[in-house]
Amino acid sequence: EVFHKSLKQNTALGKAPVRRVVTQNNHVFAALFAFFKLECLKIKRKLKHFALRSHLYLKAIRVAYEKLQVLKAA
Repeated sequence: EVFHKSLKQNTALGKAPVRRVVTQNNHVFAALFAFFKLECLKIKRKLKHFALRSHLYLKAIRVAYEKLQVLKAA
């Protein structure tokens, strides 16, 4: 149950609006690879999936904001 929930919600497995088989296979592979990387980070950081996801989002927002500030200064 936890595996299915995390795979579906954290990797957007069911959110691919594709019709071709090759594209579907690519999306499933990318989702499984993202889930594997998320599991590795979960074990390394000792955090749950959703806490880890929020940390990743916050870090991405901080980096984007810093780059925006650099562009504004230029």
